[in-house]
Amino acid sequence: MATKSKSKKRELPPIRRKRPEALTDREQEILQLIWSGLKNKEIAHRLKISVKTVEAHRANMMKKVRVSNAAQLLNAAIQEGLIQIR
Repeated sequence: MATKSKSKKRELPPIRRKRPEALTDREQEILQLIWSGLKNKEIAHRLKISVKTVEAHRANMMKKVRVSNAAQLLNAAIQEGLIQIR
């Protein structure tokens, strides 16, 4: 007599999304300037850093917040309370 083995489906634990990594003070400063409408070149000039550095900060922020463009970055920043709306 052959016995049937019952196959049980494993239930996966619920997906837990980690909170975004905290932004550095400089990233928060740049985020606020992006919110103010400044372009990378203007931000670089104001902060006395290179445009490449501004671009790197922007890319790091987008990675931390898990978004793919500036509009999504600002939207997420508003939702998370990362920027001050004046």
